[in-house]
Amino acid sequence: MIPTKDRPDKAINAISWVTLSIYLLIAVSLSLLAIFSFYDVIIQIAALIHADNITQGILEVLHALLLTLIIVEILETVMAYFRTSRVLVTPILIAGITAMVRRVLTFGVEHLEPIDIGMTLAAILVLTIAVVYIGKQERAESY
Repeated sequence: MIPTKDRPDKAINAISWVTLSIYLLIAVSLSLLAIFSFYDVIIQIAALIHADNITQGILEVLHALLLTLIIVEILETVMAYFRTSRVLVTPILIAGITAMVRRVLTFGVEHLEPIDIGMTLAAILVLTIAVVYIGKQERAESY
């Protein structure tokens, strides 16, 4: 018979393995997504050579490139979890800033209300402040 003391340890071990398995599946999925996204960047650059509207083509390349960067930042968060067993917030915030910058690039292309523009800029400001604040905390903890 298994002592009652070992039961919680076995349950915690099982849950830990499930968590690690889920993170591994996410890492594999994000890796594949990043590869396909980068392939899309290459296709967009090749299409830029024959594009009638160079400005629109450059905008599409930037969108694809920034999407790839967002995916890589999220993948970095998962990889950092494997290295440190902690979820790092900074890469997620950087991915958020990248997503907001990607949105800023469309300001001249699609019609937006002034409140949308203001909220996007406010989000960039808040995310930037959070990255600076967390960076200071991480540097203080390392000393």
